[in-house]
Amino acid sequence: MDSIIFAGGWLMVPIIICSVAVIAISIERYWTLNPEKIVPKTQLGQVWGWIQNNQMDSDKLKELRRSSQLGRILAAGLSNSRHGRDVMKDSIAEAANQVIHEMERFVGALGTIAAISPLFGLLGTVVGMISVFTSLNLEGAGNAAALAGGISQALYTTAAGLTVAIPAMMLHRFFVRRIDSLVVTMEQEAIKLVDALHSDRRVDLKVA
Repeated sequence: MDSIIFAGGWLMVPIIICSVAVIAISIERYWTLNPEKIVPKTQLGQVWGWIQNNQMDSDKLKELRRSSQLGRILAAGLSNSRHGRDVMKDSIAEAANQVIHEMERFVGALGTIAAISPLFGLLGTVVGMISVFTSLNLEGAGNAAALAGGISQALYTTAAGLTVAIPAMMLHRFFVRRIDSLVVTMEQEAIKLVDALHSDRRVDLKVA
């Protein structure tokens, strides 16, 4: 492995950095974008139970905000539920935008790495080929083995760049799809709460 890295030249360094970044981002995002943590299945039912039992006060709202991303969105809507359906929906949308922005953190970097890693590899190959042809011009084509060895070394960076770019692109699509799925679920849960409140009765939050 060390011989391959050294053979690829200095442009292997940014490719290795990109590979480390892909691993770190993937682990962090996989842990953070856990559906059970972001959209607990029982949370809406729990909130509705608080409402039905007249337990929804400022302490419950604080607890709801801290519990999950869905909780933050629901708490934003509940805080403004007394001002009407439209105001409640606007509050939910504003909170949802903040949550989505946080969920998308670092995911764009995966797409960027997937795009630039092959370019680093191609640049390394071009630099290597220039070196090979410079040696060929100076020494002639008598040593075919040395020429073939130089070309193979020049291709190491392309292979390394593609090795990083392919999983980076796959992981980028995976996390984008997961975020889209979570956003749809949160939107559905929020709509259920809005419809339940404004087709049944208005919630008056108790202030502690």
